[in-house]
Amino acid sequence: MLNTPNRLSILRILLVPVLVAVLLTKFENKEFVGLAVFLVASATDFLDGFIARRRGQITQLGKLLDPAADKLLTSAAFISLVELDLAPAWMVVIIIAREFAVSTLRSIAAAEGMVLGAIVSAKLKTLLQVISISLLIIYNQLGSFEHLAPISLWLTLAVTLWSGVEYFVRFAPKVFGSLTKAATQP
Repeated sequence: MLNTPNRLSILRILLVPVLVAVLLTKFENKEFVGLAVFLVASATDFLDGFIARRRGQITQLGKLLDPAADKLLTSAAFISLVELDLAPAWMVVIIIAREFAVSTLRSIAAAEGMVLGAIVSAKLKTLLQVISISLLIIYNQLGSFEHLAPISLWLTLAVTLWSGVEYFVRFAPKVFGSLTKAATQP
């Protein structure tokens, strides 16, 4: 049950409070320490899936842990960046709301025996979130490149919304159609 991919997901969850503490505590070079913690945690997201597929170690626990760890990491990072006045709260609320909406759709689908696979726009969203959070963490160190952080955040917001809409357009009719059929059958 606690195979390497699941351990990596647990490590990602354990790194979340470390990241928040680093980001919200004042000390010299905290931006670079925060970036390192965030990138290590983000790398575990890639590694756990890669190892699970490669070794055939996909488990029910992993199917629950991995997305939960992802949501915890990105939500905590974005909320910390709001606290630091590096990201607008309204943008972060939209990004996090999309995560919860898609997770809810996936949970309903799972309860109906359906699996909603990852779509390309969601993978792009994840990549852009990592880039955006990374740039925002080191925003004060970017110098003449500081304009890249807000641009990446706007791009992240756009792709996040796009992927959320795509999930619902693609999968909601199937998921809710299945629920409707089940409710009308005696």
